[in-house]
Amino acid sequence: MAEDANAKILFVDESTAAALAASESPPSKDIEMIFLGDAEQNSFRQWLAETDTSPDEVCIGPDWAFNIIYSSGTTGTPKGIVHSHQMRWLQLQYMPHFGYTDKTVTLIATPLYSNTTMTALLPTLAFGGCIVLLPKFEASAYLELAQKEHVTHAMLVPVQYQRLMSFPDFGKYNLDSFLVKFSTSAPLDAALKSDIVARWPGAFVEFYGMTEGGGTCMLVSHLHPNKMHTVGKPIDGHDFRVIDENGHEVPQGAIGEIVGTSATMMLGYHNQPRKTSDAEWINDEGRKYIRTGDIGRFDEDGFLILLDRRKDMIISGGFNVYPSDIESVLNQHPSVQDAAVVGMASADWGEVPVAYVVLKESSGVNADDLLEWTNSRVGKTQRLKGLRFIADLPRSPIGKVLKRELRDSW
Repeated sequence: MAEDANAKILFVDESTAAALAASESPPSKDIEMIFLGDAEQNSFRQWLAETDTSPDEVCIGPDWAFNIIYSSGTTGTPKGIVHSHQMRWLQLQYMPHFGYTDKTVTLIATPLYSNTTMTALLPTLAFGGCIVLLPKFEASAYLELAQKEHVTHAMLVPVQYQRLMSFPDFGKYNLDSFLVKFSTSAPLDAALKSDIVARWPGAFVEFYGMTEGGGTCMLVSHLHPNKMHTVGKPIDGHDFRVIDENGHEVPQGAIGEIVGTSATMMLGYHNQPRKTSDAEWINDEGRKYIRTGDIGRFDEDGFLILLDRRKDMIISGGFNVYPSDIESVLNQHPSVQDAAVVGMASADWGEVPVAYVVLKESSGVNADDLLEWTNSRVGKTQRLKGLRFIADLPRSPIGKVLKRELRDSW
């Protein structure tokens, strides 16, 4: 990634420097290494300009690259997503609605390189607030820090909310300082959303979108208790459509791939024009949309319902089977902590669904009983053909389930 981004300088801490030194393909010697901490040479303090130095005046163009964020790589080699200064500027214009001021205290517990984190980090810096960094997420450490620092804003991914809300001592912490909590990056269970709204002070807002941009949906959960199964409506100036396999727009309420457009779109994938083109859908008026790869539909009130990732959809006996539907049933069992359903090849049906399940502590249910319980509550084509217990679901650093690894390990 450092080579692909044409990086000139790398700022590294001790652990990162060690990892780079041990890499089979270390960064080019042309890349300058600046060491964070107390290094004797090339330290960050040595690199900084003198305190009385004036910066050069630079007139930044709106189309200049602001950052390159590499995608999570859950389906292959990460692609460099280029965002412009205009995109980031436009995003910041919306954030005062969420109470960002110079009094904001944002607790960051997700990787700094992810767009999920940038959504909360950048507006805090822009409006002069305070960033509190938690090096490694753990429920008790998070809650202690949130209480101690009187945190007002937070961005967390669904698996983190799951662990926090199931933490036995959650109710012992004073979280009254919270104004807004955000969630994005992966689907969030409707029951978990309701629990967050009921027990955690402050507003709870879910965002749906892509690092590539193309549009954002927003669900202000505490204002729409009957829409917890959705990801909300497109925000002002953002347009979403649903298309079929042939790229044709489908009627209201029909199922298809979600595409979106807005002024906050990526410039493209760095050095990959073909993949940039593949990610786009052009409507009849010539307007450019970004393909999300997600399957979903809009309900009668214009709220977006996500069904699954297109690549994760299972076709069994000619029927489309959405793993999220089966996962939702599994998660209703009192012994289930987490679950993931994937499709496996079948000589008879093409594909069949199988499940990996993480059980809650002290659970006594066995796999056969849970399989029977689930299959009695789903449709015929959705019935699981196998179920295995697993200690933890494999996840990317930003919390997305790596279903490819689950399929490979079956």
